[in-house]
This record gives sequence, structure tokens and C-alpha cells, in this order.
Amino acid sequence: MAPAPPPAASFSPSEVQRRLAAGACWVRRGARLYDLTSFVRHHPGGEQLLRARAGQDIGADLDGPPHRHSANARRWLEEYYVGELQGDPQGSTETEAIASGETQETDSAIEPRFEAVDWDKDLVDWQKPLLWQVGHLGDKYDEWVHQPVTRPIRLFHSDLIEALSKTVWYSVPIIWVPLVLYLSWSYYRTLAQGNVRLFTSFTTEYSVQVPGSVFPGLFMLGMFLWSFLEYIIHRFLFHMKPPSDSCYLIMLHFVLHGQHHKAPFDGSRLVFPPVPASLVIACIYTLLRLILPEAVGGTVFAGGLLGYVLYDMTHYYLHFGSPHKGSYLYSMKTYHVKHHFAHQKSGFGISSKLWDYFFHTLILEEPHPKTQ
Repeated sequence: MAPAPPPAASFSPSEVQRRLAAGACWVRRGARLYDLTSFVRHHPGGEQLLRARAGQDIGADLDGPPHRHSANARRWLEEYYVGELQGDPQGSTETEAIASGETQETDSAIEPRFEAVDWDKDLVDWQKPLLWQVGHLGDKYDEWVHQPVTRPIRLFHSDLIEALSKTVWYSVPIIWVPLVLYLSWSYYRTLAQGNVRLFTSFTTEYSVQVPGSVFPGLFMLGMFLWSFLEYIIHRFLFHMKPPSDSCYLIMLHFVLHGQHHKAPFDGSRLVFPPVPASLVIACIYTLLRLILPEAVGGTVFAGGLLGYVLYDMTHYYLHFGSPHKGSYLYSMKTYHVKHHFAHQKSGFGISSKLWDYFFHTLILEEPHPKTQ
């Protein structure tokens, strides 16, 4: 017979207030207390939103509006459980007691009690590199990879390969923005000379001259094409479902994107590392050079490269930034959070929802019953 779990710690209201005064971010759900101090920076809704609820009951916030928190979010919450609040957690007024009683009754009726992840009983050993382990999860992989955790992960045994698989966010603009500026200036000067013509591979009689004035249009075309490529890669490559009997395809998926869904707040894995990014970027540049005149293809490439930089910076900000409520980035952050925690098969746009609208993969707003 398994031993009984140790009794939960209990805290008096005055002790909770002392911790709040010291800068901690404790919240409660009924009488259950959670210390979210280490989580506030990762909170998808922004740090300010969570700190504004310090010391309060968040039961109603979990159920929405603006949205009902997913099972994954509620499971995460239990990882920060610290104990029970002594005495009456509902406050002194009769109205508060009634409201809280209704919330508790609803909670117990519509959802199970979520438990924190037991790291000793998880499907993988978190003390070892994960890549080879996840390859052997088989049909359990898809469910496991979409149950996110709030901890960094290690993929490889080799320290060198592990280092190459991670990067800081600011490496992206430092490396690629100078290249965008150089290519833009170089190809603009080439186009301005008036010697670039289209279709010369097929005919010289009907070839079309490309003037320098089309440079902005070609550059914007590159950014537009990147937005489409961003959607296609995210939907069909990053979110492919690898066959459960293919160890290597599962490992490939985990390296490409699965590790990000498993640890969405691992800041060293939120943007594309420079070495693998260089290989992909070189392939795209070579392809454009083969099908278009150098100055035309290079200008489109420069626009697409800037689109990629903006995409990666936007993606990082959606995870760690705190955009102003009502702003465009706030709506995209909310949208991306839904993709991670509840709608992994839709909502593939990162920098915009354009292609989600076009291909009918938009995450729709969930209606909430009006409060009587």
C-alpha cells in the first residue's frame, strides 16, 4: 500500500500578505495557494496582468472571458501549488462568499483535478538529453509533445551540437540585418543602371527591361512571399504528425518544432539558430538566382530575408513581451498562446493571420455565456 501523501502546508492570510509585500506573486483558487513569482515573466498574457491579480482568487479568470484557460494551462498552475490558505478564503462579505461558492461548484462539476507533472514518472528522463528518448515514444509522442512544460530542455549529448542548436534572440538581427542592407544597396544600384532584363533565357527580342523604380515592389514582394512560406513551413513541416513507428521522423519533428511546443518558454530555442538557418537561407538564395536575373532574385531575396528577421523577432516577443492591451501585437500574442495550449492544428500565422484566413485555419473566438 502506497504511503499517504504529506499534508499540505498552510499559510495564514497575514503570512500571505507579508510575502506579497516582499514582491512575491501569490494567487489562490479557493483555498489553494500558488506561488507564481518565477512564472510571471513567462505568463502569456503579460507580467503586469498576472501581478495585478496577486493575492486574488483567479478561478473566474481561468474560466474567462476573455478566454477559458486550457487543460495544459491548468496543469501548469498545479506545478506552482504551495499549500492551503488558513481560515475563510472568501472574504468577509456575504456577496463574495456566494460568488466564490458558485465558482467552486462550477469548477468541480465541469473539470477534473489537474495534477503537476511527476518528473520521476514522466515518459522521458529529464536528466538526460531528450532527442534519442523521444524517438522511442511511438504513438505516445503526439500527446506528450503537446503537454508543455516550464523548463529548458537538452537535446544532444555533444556539448558542441547542443550549443549550435540554441541561440540568443538578438543574434538574428545582428547577423542578418547587415546582409539585408548590403544586398538591398547592391541590387538597387544594379537595377538603377537599367541593364537588367527579364526573360532573356527564352528570347532576346521580347525581353523586358527592369528599371530601378521597381526595387521597392520587388522588395515588398519578397516580404509577402516570406509570409506565405512562413505559413507553409509552420503548417505542413513543423506540424506534420510523424508516423508512430518511425523513430527518426519523430526525432526530426522534435528537432524542427516539437521541442518548441514541449518547452515554449525556453528562451534559447525561440529563434532559428544561425548555422542551420544559414543552410536554409543559402538554398533559397540559390533557387532565386536560378530562376530570376541576379538583381531581381537578389532583391526579392533581401525582402524575404527581412521578413524572416521580423518573423523571428515577432515570435520571440509573442512569448516574452508584454504588448499593450488592444494593440496588434497583443492580439497576435493571444492568438499564438491559443495555438500553443489549445489549438495546435490551427492558428499557424505568427506575424499575421492573413494565410489562416485564406486557408481556413483561423482560430475562432470562443463565445462566453453572459453573466446574469
